[in-house]
Amino acid sequence: MAENQEEVMWPRLVANKILGKRLGSNNFVADFPSNVEEASSLLDISTLGRRSLSDNSILNQHNFGNYKVFVSTWNVGGIAPREDLDIADWLDTPNNICDIYVFGFQEIVPLRASNVLGSENSKISKKWNSLLREALNKKIQYCLEKRQYDNIKQRRKQKTSFIEDEKAIFESSIPEDFRCVISKQMVGILISVWIRSDLRPYVRHPSVSCVGCGIMGCLGNKGSVSVRFLLHETSFCFVCSHLASGGREGDEKHRNSNLAEIISRTSFPVGPSLDLPRKILYHDRVILLGDLNYRISLPEATTRSLVDKKEWHALLDNDQLGKELMDGQVFEGWHEGIIKFAPTYKYCLNSNVYFGCVKGQKGGKWRSPAWCDRIIWYGEGLKQHLYTRGESNLSDHRPVKAIFTAEVQVSSTLKGLQKFFLSERFDPMTPTFDQDAIIR
Repeated sequence: MAENQEEVMWPRLVANKILGKRLGSNNFVADFPSNVEEASSLLDISTLGRRSLSDNSILNQHNFGNYKVFVSTWNVGGIAPREDLDIADWLDTPNNICDIYVFGFQEIVPLRASNVLGSENSKISKKWNSLLREALNKKIQYCLEKRQYDNIKQRRKQKTSFIEDEKAIFESSIPEDFRCVISKQMVGILISVWIRSDLRPYVRHPSVSCVGCGIMGCLGNKGSVSVRFLLHETSFCFVCSHLASGGREGDEKHRNSNLAEIISRTSFPVGPSLDLPRKILYHDRVILLGDLNYRISLPEATTRSLVDKKEWHALLDNDQLGKELMDGQVFEGWHEGIIKFAPTYKYCLNSNVYFGCVKGQKGGKWRSPAWCDRIIWYGEGLKQHLYTRGESNLSDHRPVKAIFTAEVQVSSTLKGLQKFFLSERFDPMTPTFDQDAIIR
């Protein structure tokens, strides 16, 4: 009996040791120093936003504005991106350009034992970040050229000269470039957060927390990478997850358990000078994205038939995540936008055909279509304007993207507040000192 117990405990101890070394690190990649004090000093933001709402010396003088936040998730199936991979469709949005871009990936490397137990392969994450940087900069250039063209048309139509001061304000909503504020990888999970360069000085206390829920309940082939930061006076938390797979009845309970583990085990650093929450749900704005792996609780033949007919409502009535959100036990306080797009999984590679729909097809995991890839949010202060999917056929999943406006509290003592007021990102709200109107 003792020998059997030792056989069971040995791999668990090894896994915990590996996991502790892999997931215990708070390091992340960014375009500016990760050390908070050093970054504050370099950016001259050490005094920004230090006063609280109850500080009578400024008579509660806080303002609120809205920022546009782009969030996307994509399971790339262990396929490395080509150098010429075009992700313009993925970033294409009707609202032109956003202020914050959050990209979540799953399976950026194949989930084989060498990747789960071996050293981290950062080459692939560097490739993805390089592609993202290039795509965002191209988007900026496109927006500038489009605005210049529209401006010329307007000037010709009105036959008036263009005032330089007005031009400066007009173009102020287009950034010079985007900067990566946090990029963190855990095995196959990667989250990368980019922000307008002019907003970078107002981002403070970026940090990460990783939770493994995979093999033996602790390895990083499944789990989450969470990032948080303070933008002006509002805390953001983005949770990129890859939950337990499986299409059998009852497998959704494993996914529920994964989420409960992620919520309870995720913990951010705290300190005497760091007045920020330790846990996910205590942040002001919380968004969960990823391959959540929830399936459709219908026979496979029925599911495929309804997909062919594009009867999304009938399918969504049996969607496991939708039921969990309505039930509210694991997902109490969480919200999801209306799904009006086709299931994102499982496709044949380099094809728009669902796997299993081709006669004579053999090999691979047999999975019926499902909305595995989702974006949900928690609490108030977020309004969703777009929820759709991209059409890249790189992997057996399709990327999913959403656009939110996030309400952000801005201290009236902040440097550069006048510039913020003049930008198109700021939506003025009527000042109030009613405690019920304050977003917590």
